[in-house]
Amino acid sequence: MTLWTIGILAVLVLAAFAALQYAIARNGAAVLDTADRVTGGARGVELTASTQFGDASAQKIRIYAAASNTKPRPVIIFAHGGSWNSGDPDDYGFIARALAPEGFVIVLAGYRMHPDAVFPAMLEDTASAIAWTKANIAKHGGDPDQIILAGHSAGAYNVVMTALDQQWLSRAGLAQDSIKGVIGLAGPYDFYPFDSDSTKASFGPSSDPESTQPINFARGDAPPMLFIHGEKDTTVRPRNSRVLAEAITEAGGEANAEFFAEMDHARPLMVLASPYRRDPKVLNLIAEFARGTAKKPAQMPQETPLAQTSVPVQGK
Repeated sequence: MTLWTIGILAVLVLAAFAALQYAIARNGAAVLDTADRVTGGARGVELTASTQFGDASAQKIRIYAAASNTKPRPVIIFAHGGSWNSGDPDDYGFIARALAPEGFVIVLAGYRMHPDAVFPAMLEDTASAIAWTKANIAKHGGDPDQIILAGHSAGAYNVVMTALDQQWLSRAGLAQDSIKGVIGLAGPYDFYPFDSDSTKASFGPSSDPESTQPINFARGDAPPMLFIHGEKDTTVRPRNSRVLAEAITEAGGEANAEFFAEMDHARPLMVLASPYRRDPKVLNLIAEFARGTAKKPAQMPQETPLAQTSVPVQGK
């Protein structure tokens, strides 16, 4: 093969990679899911159940597990992003193909979105999805006593707020220790006053806007939390993860905030999919945190938090 041919092939590969990046930026999770299937394969992970936890079309459950696993495994419930107005669990199979081989049953849970629903519908649905999982996941190889929540962007808000504001689990008939841990990827946790179309649409009608903010519910007895954020995120500023991690640890709870200098808003999600999964830092953080929290007893001592962020807070 001549140097000229090698050069042409290199250019084509780079062009294809750039086109993939552009498509993901334009079309999001569906493109990323397709790229993951094509370049990474099934990784032994199967869709084992498709069902609903409510009457609305968005209230869907998709369960994935690795066929080789037989004993009950910890469960990760993942909530998708999309500014509370878009997104579909069916486009997030790459999350399952990343995490199920690490020893988890994965539940992809949907929720009602704008314009069909506004706050607190996304929290009611998140709690309902947890309740459904708690009641049914044993039939699908999951351990109902080892449930971890995770989400990206709007989905990160959903899972974090549901875990912090105790009313939502209670309304769904769940004990507060039903959740072993929470993982937020690029999530908004302190965004009032509302300054974007999506936050105004989904949270603006609230009669008590302060009650929509996770930062106002930080408490020492919350489940352990892991926040992952890119320092180049201009959609949801990394400040959101900093201040919530600080507030929880100052209250005596456990919260670890991990920041990646070169990542933007989408990147913490993208690196869970092939071909980006070659960089395993985020995947390893999630898997190690989920394994660790799943093994912990329900009542944790509050005097030794995981970590406290100390980076200066800037901007929203």
